[in-house]
Amino acid sequence: MATVVRMPSVMAGATEAALQSWLIGVGDTVTEGQAIAEIETDKAVFEHEAEAAGTVAQLLVEPGVAVAVGAPIAVLADAGEKAEDAVTAAGLGAPAAAAAAPDAAAPDAAVPDAAVPDAAVPEAAAPEAAAPEAAAPEAAAPVAKPAGGRLFASPLVRRLAQERGLDLTTIRGTGPNGRIVRRDLDGLQAPPPPVLEARPATASAERPEPERVPLTRMRAAIARRLTESKATVPHFYVSGDCRMERLLALRSEINEVSPGRISVNDLIVKAVALALRDVPAANVTWGGESILRHRTVDVAVAVAVDDGLLTPVVQDADRLGIVALSEAIADLAERARSGRLRQQELEGGSFSVSNLGMYGVGAFSAILNPPQAGVLAVAAAKERPVVEDGALAVGTVMSVTLSADHRVIDGAVAAEWMAAFVRRIESPLSLLV
Repeated sequence: MATVVRMPSVMAGATEAALQSWLIGVGDTVTEGQAIAEIETDKAVFEHEAEAAGTVAQLLVEPGVAVAVGAPIAVLADAGEKAEDAVTAAGLGAPAAAAAAPDAAAPDAAVPDAAVPDAAVPEAAAPEAAAPEAAAPEAAAPVAKPAGGRLFASPLVRRLAQERGLDLTTIRGTGPNGRIVRRDLDGLQAPPPPVLEARPATASAERPEPERVPLTRMRAAIARRLTESKATVPHFYVSGDCRMERLLALRSEINEVSPGRISVNDLIVKAVALALRDVPAANVTWGGESILRHRTVDVAVAVAVDDGLLTPVVQDADRLGIVALSEAIADLAERARSGRLRQQELEGGSFSVSNLGMYGVGAFSAILNPPQAGVLAVAAAKERPVVEDGALAVGTVMSVTLSADHRVIDGAVAAEWMAAFVRRIESPLSLLV
């Protein structure tokens, strides 16, 4: 029996996602678990794996198009089943002529430009797959916006154009309805900045308008989630100071024999995980009608990416050796920046670590990432005056601030956890045993 492949729910609460690219073609044989498409969400690009085996009978969605979660995107035929029969059996009728015929029409599902009004939608055009190769040289020519001012491009294309300094209004789209797709940007370079004539400033000179930058899917998701977090989660804060001399000395010794470089952040993540093991009452999350007490220690690590922030989760962080933990964090960070994280790697965890120490920040407070109940804001380790045995001395001190969800963590528990964390940092050999 034919199998209908549907747009997966790759992110909690998402109502739609964009198909970035197909990894298969019509007629290809697909095995269960094989990656068949790349799906773009608010946070990253994920590979979607086939849930059944079969032969690709029809691809229903063009790359760059955003469709609703659960909508059909492809049809797989069983062994020996004709493509036409498979599509009919799937309840989608005969294979659409739009998949092959250049005159067929396709609905436009592109995200409109946030800076222009939703005016009339232009007439549907041929799918990008049907565009003849002879038209390729024409792709470099500018194309006027359709009536109403709407510009059709996927969120990924908009982000790439912004990063490369490209003006999408000057690019001819080869996708459905003239939509600009990723391949239209390949090889294009941003024009040199204009040379402005220097003029003396006058009191009556016009002030330039601020640049309006459309929101990417990730930026919009961050704005929505953090606003909800601050508005609905009762944050409270506990700060602590850690003496870092022993930890820094131990790190230097480890790096003399370690196959890879161990960072201070690796040791901090390990200390966070072990402190959660020491104080299991802090290893909890809000479950709506209940409190979830976790039996594993999974810690999310904040990673800055273009136009946003991702928090991939290191599972069983308390059980990993420091080298294995460092490798896991480095792998997640690299794939976060290249957009190759899997959805399950962004889910779970009761705590996050947000480290701005590399920027020299003295102290800061972070916003919780629900449903996680804690986030540790880590500042720079700096030399400060300290008191040792009643005398003034100079010590290397790192300030940290815990943001906690008061629905599940009380002040005494937060203070106990902070004491356990500081103890682990200041007795760093405990991180290795």
